[in-house]
Amino acid sequence: MRRSHRLDALSSPDVAAVAASSLLAVPVGSTEQHGPHLPLTVDTDIATALADTLARERDDVLLAPAVSYGSSGEHAGFAGTLSIGQEAVESVLVELGRSADAFAGVVFVSGHGGNAVPLARAVARLRREGRRVLPWSPTGSPTDSHAGRTETSVMLALRPETVRTRLAEAGDVRPLAELLPRLRASGVRAVSGNGVLGDPAGATAEEGRRILAAWSSDLLTVTERWAAAARAATD
Repeated sequence: MRRSHRLDALSSPDVAAVAASSLLAVPVGSTEQHGPHLPLTVDTDIATALADTLARERDDVLLAPAVSYGSSGEHAGFAGTLSIGQEAVESVLVELGRSADAFAGVVFVSGHGGNAVPLARAVARLRREGRRVLPWSPTGSPTDSHAGRTETSVMLALRPETVRTRLAEAGDVRPLAELLPRLRASGVRAVSGNGVLGDPAGATAEEGRRILAAWSSDLLTVTERWAAAARAATD
């Protein structure tokens, strides 16, 4: 039985004993507004929960501390949003991947859509350098992309004490593809005064647990396929 699945509970000798046969799961989130009813940590909370499930379910996975700042410039019009931008996110993830060479591979579990481009660039760069890296992020609804029913339900399941349901209200419910040009040009506030893209109405903890279970299942499946392919390549 391993000592712990969490890197922050282990010593360097503990890690040295298992790193070569272990994958490192790194949650990649953000600190940004999620409407008037959800905390700034939604994306980091979700990424951490999913990466933690992966590490609990697989004996060959260790959970790293989360990267809690991301590329969130589109939310800059709302207080509390702290963004480091795409270039910084890419650099951070590249350097993290390089520094994790003792491990058999790295799984970046991203909970923030704004990190998609820098994450893809970082993964491509690390792979060109010969490093084993897997990016994964949850699928979402094109009309419920930010602080809507999905994220509200998931937070009711994960951290219900942080959800202010009486303040929950709909934002812009148009498909994300329709909003993207103006979002990229002027930010979220230009299309949604309350920062919500979707409608949190009807959110429940039960639905949140179902969503988390589906996302966790997909993460486990994708990781297993990736790990199996790597094993086959070395046989």
